[in-house]
Amino acid sequence: MVNTGFERVAGPNLVLRLITPDDAGYVFGLRKDPAYNTHLSQVDGSVEDQRRWIEAYKSREAEGRELYYVIERRDGVRCGLVRLYDITDDSFTWGSWILDNNKPTKAALESAMLIYEIAFEYLNIPKAVFEVRRGNEQAIAFHQRFKATKTHETKQDLFFEFPRVQFEADKPGYLAILEGERRA
Repeated sequence: MVNTGFERVAGPNLVLRLITPDDAGYVFGLRKDPAYNTHLSQVDGSVEDQRRWIEAYKSREAEGRELYYVIERRDGVRCGLVRLYDITDDSFTWGSWILDNNKPTKAALESAMLIYEIAFEYLNIPKAVFEVRRGNEQAIAFHQRFKATKTHETKQDLFFEFPRVQFEADKPGYLAILEGERRA
């Protein structure tokens, strides 16, 4: 594998680590669970199919085209997934974002901060572009609180853009919230 320097990125309460084929059962379980898959593309097949998908994904990771992370608490308990894809010099997309019941308080904020840190600070990409399914009110509200700008919409999705300069301006305040959460 290409040494990316961000195989594992830690925040105050969470760690993002690159996915491995051994995570196939966890991924498949989340993707098949109606509590978590409402706004994601449908998955068919088996755990072994998921393992093969992860093995094939690893070549895209090695080429720097995609990064798929398992979100873990600091004690090593898995609590979600998030993916960076469509990575170019000018932009990236992130999604496939799932946080399960093992997540700590403020996990959405921290996992988003870590994804933006990877893309903006490690990869030096100037902006995020992403879509959110209509009806996913929780995700839409989250991105609006983060000051992402809606660029357009379709019958199925809302499309957003979030620039690195906005992340850099707001990062100290978000880190203060997360650091306060760790002390609480």
